[in-house]
Amino acid sequence: MAEQRERRQGGRDRREDRREREETPEFADRLVAINRVSKTVKGGKRFGFAALVVVGDQRGRVGFGKGKAKEVPEAIRKATEQAKRSLIRVPLRDGRTLHHDIEGRHGAGKVVMRTAPAGTGIIAGGPMRAVFEMLGIADVVAKSMGSQNPYNMIRATIDGLKLESSPRMIAQRRGKKVADILKKPEAAEAAEA
Repeated sequence: MAEQRERRQGGRDRREDRREREETPEFADRLVAINRVSKTVKGGKRFGFAALVVVGDQRGRVGFGKGKAKEVPEAIRKATEQAKRSLIRVPLRDGRTLHHDIEGRHGAGKVVMRTAPAGTGIIAGGPMRAVFEMLGIADVVAKSMGSQNPYNMIRATIDGLKLESSPRMIAQRRGKKVADILKKPEAAEAAEA
């Protein structure tokens, strides 16, 4: 009888732990843009809201989503759910910056992202800054050219981040060791001589 009570108590603790884990989300989200949209119908206009949200774990995973609804909170919830389904993983150098300079494009939007030394911070505008903060990048210099539409800017940024590759990924692709990839050209010439 006492064992059953203890077992039940143990079950309750596990359920409470699970509930606590659900309450503390592993993903942070950032509302980038909210737009009031209207649909003209026979009786007049019907208004709704479109939300653009960026979600990330601040440790190398990021995604974005958009949602539409009659009310703002519902639009944000839909956008957040879509963003969580579209997460991508980006390799980071020292967990703070990019491994190499990259360029991303989407439609008329073009973005250039460059690595930066420690202490630089995030030098980027609006929607791009939200992506970098949710990704967990601490030092980066970025510039957007072309379209200023937040949807296109975020898509171009994500497009560029998909092209990011770490020395480990390149070494694996080439069938070499990471040390061989990171060797300086002068050191390789001296070794041959």
